[in-house]
Amino acid sequence: MIEFKLPSLGENVQSGDIVNVLVREGQAIEANQGVVELETEKAVVELPCPHAGKVLKLHVKKGDRVQVGQTLLTLEAEAPGVAGAKPGVAGAKRSDAPAAAAETELATGASLRAAASHPTASHPTASHPIPAGPAARRLARELGVDISRVQGSGQRGRITSEDVRAAATTTATARSAAPAARTHQAVVPPGEPGTDPWGPVRRERMSQIRRTIAAQMSRSASTIPHVTNFDDADVTELEQLRKGVPQGFLGPNLKLTAMPLVLRAVAMALRRHPMLNASLDAEKDEIVYKEYVNLGVAVDTPRGLVVPVIRQADRLSIAELTQAVATLAERARAARFALEDLRGGTFTLSNLGAVGGTYSTPIINYPEVAILLVGRSRWLPAVRDGQIAPRLMLPLSLSYDHRVVDGAAAARFLNEVIESLETPGKLVLGG
Repeated sequence: MIEFKLPSLGENVQSGDIVNVLVREGQAIEANQGVVELETEKAVVELPCPHAGKVLKLHVKKGDRVQVGQTLLTLEAEAPGVAGAKPGVAGAKRSDAPAAAAETELATGASLRAAASHPTASHPTASHPIPAGPAARRLARELGVDISRVQGSGQRGRITSEDVRAAATTTATARSAAPAARTHQAVVPPGEPGTDPWGPVRRERMSQIRRTIAAQMSRSASTIPHVTNFDDADVTELEQLRKGVPQGFLGPNLKLTAMPLVLRAVAMALRRHPMLNASLDAEKDEIVYKEYVNLGVAVDTPRGLVVPVIRQADRLSIAELTQAVATLAERARAARFALEDLRGGTFTLSNLGAVGGTYSTPIINYPEVAILLVGRSRWLPAVRDGQIAPRLMLPLSLSYDHRVVDGAAAARFLNEVIESLETPGKLVLGG
């Protein structure tokens, strides 16, 4: 028999929550088949078992919190010569395989991502888990398909992405034949129904990602004295430049948006204002100035906020930043962020304008000392050369740690960002 235990998940990650159990007792599994979906602080991983065999006992269920080294399931090892194990895969060894093999498989074979959750997502039970991988589950959430009602056509009844699309088409056809629903319907929140002294409520346990966000925000807000400067950049000429770049000019399937231009302006300014590209080591009473510029970009996902990092952003051209932003967008849609993608940032940008906001007071991404929130650009009347003219104005909100950054330093930094945005030639020619 083989006991498959939770392997090492990476630096400073000691536990996780079971999001889904993907196998059932009595089921025969192949080597490196995913057996559970595990949520850590900033990502969800489908955890593969490196061994082939029959599941004798499941030691965990959905909602359990597990620690590194804890037994997840017990397997009866597949007899030598029996088909099913994938040839050439190191993880398909028998019970004498070292524990490190599981760690290696996790590092090389697991897909780390910040997965989206949705009320229509599957709710497998320990006795009848839903045989579907992360891609099919994610697609089901995006298309609003109840995956527990989908008939799988894959090996051993596994639900494929094609099965989900077919179910979505069937559902859409049925809906089109039904009477039209009212335009404004109340959204039923997630969670289990209950009551409080004033009426019905629904309660949902906070996910580990949401708990991590809450702890990080509380730590930042309670530790850092926040100050926020608000200003606007006239991006009329910048928008004309952006619109003048043909789609595909910067690369296949790439379209220049405003975000790479803002990233470029911020990266250039941080090189000349190192006070905002730093962190505070309170225990040693030291300010740590970073000699690299790694820009975090806050991404809103249904499961919570994640901040993937664009490394060495000050060394990237506008075309390279455009590609980096496109990659972030693609990973956000597919919910694929590795833990390493979320580490090492020196300054964060948040794009509130993507959802239609203007100004806000963003909370600093600890242990950084500043964050810039970009609002939605809008046309406003402005005086230019003694005449009132419509100008496209981009709202900016800069929060900074007043223990490290003085107001004058923050204002000079923001002024330089604005100057670069208002003079597009600096963005193109700036080194």
